[in-house]
Amino acid sequence: MTLKRYQRRRLDSPCPALPKYCYNPSMKPDTSNFRPKGMWADGDAYEPYVGRWSRLVALPFLDWLGVPPGRRWLDVGCGTGALTEAILQVADPRSVRGIDAAEGYVAFARARITDGRAEFQVGDAHALPVEAANFDAVVSGLALNFVAQPAQAIVEMAHAVKKGCPVAAYVWDYGGRVQFMRHFWNAAAALDPSAAALDEGRRFPLCNPEPLAELFQSVGLVDVAVRPLDIWTEFTDFDDYWLPFLGGQGPAPSYTMSIGESDRAALRERLRVALPFTLDGSIPLMARAWAVRGFTGGRF
Repeated sequence: MTLKRYQRRRLDSPCPALPKYCYNPSMKPDTSNFRPKGMWADGDAYEPYVGRWSRLVALPFLDWLGVPPGRRWLDVGCGTGALTEAILQVADPRSVRGIDAAEGYVAFARARITDGRAEFQVGDAHALPVEAANFDAVVSGLALNFVAQPAQAIVEMAHAVKKGCPVAAYVWDYGGRVQFMRHFWNAAAALDPSAAALDEGRRFPLCNPEPLAELFQSVGLVDVAVRPLDIWTEFTDFDDYWLPFLGGQGPAPSYTMSIGESDRAALRERLRVALPFTLDGSIPLMARAWAVRGFTGGRF
């Protein structure tokens, strides 16, 4: 299984260069209170913003893991079920259990994914409601950086997996090549300097290769590896790019809906000018995720 099967555009073709946010720990802002009501509640709004792209990233992620068919999977922070759905489609699992703290997302996943091998439940990544050493693979997609205590979540994931089996996750490369978000925050910060404090590239230093590897190693996982997963996020037109930011699901959409209508219009027009349109009006942008994988040893 390769990316060529799922992506029409070559991943090594040129893509627009964007400024990369350089994280400075001494300048880390206090954004702990930025969690607008309903930010993680509406699955229908989340899908066009990130859900559709998470499914694309999940395919090379699962190919990299190489878990044999007929295995039991646990998806931690399953959200609307993007990674679970990909597992069902390409990994031929015996079963998949998805757990997420957001009741709205769990309800959405249950309604959308009716495969009898999948089940979803509300639960806390810091105290997973599962049996110890009961799964052949424990994974998490685009969720680890939103967990208050990532190390505790990884410990819980490691307790849930059988000895010698993989614990793995992927997160966006927020400060680098997630271009649909980088374009947004560059434009927002240019118009409103205070918006820079909400930029995920600034808020989530975990989402880089070295911190991810160190996190997995720090809890006793072995043979830890990190690799990039690159996809193209191709928007059919400007509305396909812009309208998901009006759904309020995630930091950037929540910021968009927190500002006044005139400021929102100014942001929209600045993005319209900055984005790289093709002749047919589409907007091809690169998105990179960092995937990390480790295996349980004697500690667990």
